[in-house]
Amino acid sequence: MKKRSKKNIYNFFWLFIFGSVFGWICEVLFSLVVHGEFINHSALVIGPFDFCYGICACALTCLLYKFKDKGVIPLFFISFTLGSILEYIMSWGMEFALGFCAWDYSHMFLNLNGRICLAMSCLWGFLGIIWIKNIYPYIAKLIAKMSSNFGHKLTIILIIFLAFDLALTASAVIRAKKWEQGIPPSNFYEKFLDKTFNKDYLYNMFNNSWGN
Repeated sequence: MKKRSKKNIYNFFWLFIFGSVFGWICEVLFSLVVHGEFINHSALVIGPFDFCYGICACALTCLLYKFKDKGVIPLFFISFTLGSILEYIMSWGMEFALGFCAWDYSHMFLNLNGRICLAMSCLWGFLGIIWIKNIYPYIAKLIAKMSSNFGHKLTIILIIFLAFDLALTASAVIRAKKWEQGIPPSNFYEKFLDKTFNKDYLYNMFNNSWGN
């Protein structure tokens, strides 16, 4: 039972990683095509990790897998609903924790508090179909092939890196807010943050929503 539980955690971890990277790629391509500029869209200052998509990849897989052989209509509406709920919760959570959100749909048709809107909810619906029918099967096979000593060692390395990256991101956000308040750096590390992962870097990373 414990072995199976560890395997499930392992599978969901890599599903989260693949979903985060896939979402980052989609967002970057969208920004390049629609806005003509590169916007990082990562949740962390280092690496292509859009956690919103990682969380949705795990949630959509859990809820849609048993419907994977069904028609696209039920898949669309389940993805539409779940994606909208998750996006609303994550928007609220980001604003609560960081004081701002990386997206604002106030100008969009049929939006709810600027956190979700009809167009993006429809996009979640289509992404759910594409994910469970076309992308997830290949990722599941890849994860299965990684279930080895190398795969588990790589998992440990990546977890350590993400923990470091998360701490670095948190400190960069805290330092950027101090910089906005006119507080000068007090040590070498804060000077390093001011030169590298500063407000301008975060401004691009968080979809131009920083400080708005």
